Amino acid sequence: MASICGHSLSSLPKLEGSPNPSRAALPSFNRVPKPKRSNRSVSSAPAPKCRATGRSSIPREAGSMSVDNLRRFADLNAGKWSGSFHQFDARGNLLHKISTKLAASSYGEDELISLIQTLYIKQAQSSTSVSECDEEPEWAEYKIKETNMFTVDKYQQLGFFPDERAFALRYQTAGMLETVLRQGVLGEDDTGEESPKNLKLPSRRPSIVCENCLYSQQADKRARAYHIMDPKGVIEMLLIILEERGNGLSTPPSLENSEGSTDRIMPFLGNWKGHSVTKRSGVYGATIAKADSVSLLQMDERGQLVQEITTTSGSGEVSTNMHWTGTMSDNLVTFDGGYQMTLLPGGMYMGCPSNVANSVAESKSFHLEFCWLEAPGRRQRLVRTYDVEGLAVSSTYFLETKS
Repeated sequence: MASICGHSLSSLPKLEGSPNPSRAALPSFNRVPKPKRSNRSVSSAPAPKCRATGRSSIPREAGSMSVDNLRRFADLNAGKWSGSFHQFDARGNLLHKISTKLAASSYGEDELISLIQTLYIKQAQSSTSVSECDEEPEWAEYKIKETNMFTVDKYQQLGFFPDERAFALRYQTAGMLETVLRQGVLGEDDTGEESPKNLKLPSRRPSIVCENCLYSQQADKRARAYHIMDPKGVIEMLLIILEERGNGLSTPPSLENSEGSTDRIMPFLGNWKGHSVTKRSGVYGATIAKADSVSLLQMDERGQLVQEITTTSGSGEVSTNMHWTGTMSDNLVTFDGGYQMTLLPGGMYMGCPSNVANSVAESKSFHLEFCWLEAPGRRQRLVRTYDVEGLAVSSTYFLETKS
């Protein structure tokens, strides 16, 4: 967990170089007629045309993405990925699990490098099928917007850590995520009139959609976590895609959902020591800062969580201390000051303000966090900080071990 935050929006925070999100409606999914024994294809919605805000778009010379880093980003993502898409509510309850495949490759040289990605979504079985084995599984195809020198700053606000193998992205709409759910849960029988009882789609006017991605330090695997906040600044859902690189994996990686909330919090209790790297966005100077961190999380005899965090700058000249207390209800930890942490299976948690609107009303920045404790006693964290207008200020990567 980084800093406590909250946010309040009378209207949605404006995002740099994009329309006011409260007016950037999520494109609806148009059902494509089923082709004869072939993949269905759903095109990515074009990015909304940008209207200038008070600061205009990010100038290229201020951006932090170099051609070399863009190439490294493309290489990091390239390949064929098999995975599982998990949808959780804000309290960490699993709603849906959907199989996915991703094909990524790059083309072009120097400043013309582009990363192209195609997502394949295993469709829900037709209710009209005679048997479960009468047809091969059908996969819908979705083209993800390309990543290049133009889109990486203007639309995606990429925070990339090439050496640590981690990145954070901002999407302008939740169109891709809505497509995954509709294709994976509703499939060909979706008429748009009815939905499964517990199906929840991203807001038609999402406030913020943030992707934090951490790569495994033990295997060719990664976890991509999505915070989706509604136009009122309240977390709407949490999504995890766990993927492994390789051709034709018969059993894609998946999150187990067997442990209870007490079991989920136990691996995070104790003393943690580590280092962090912070990269500020181009409009904020594109600077890099390193620091040492010490964190203690413990539960007292009353079941209350207490956390102490000390951060010391690389030079040793600046040190900050924070003390938080919180309560746990099922898989949700709520800290004083309006910050919450949702415990997920697989040694993961996602943190965010309880209400972004409150922070915006108080002119405070806010942050969204993803933590992956892949192995006992060793964890990675990625924290994405936003200003009151919804512009990404910085991304911070933590690597910590339990002492």
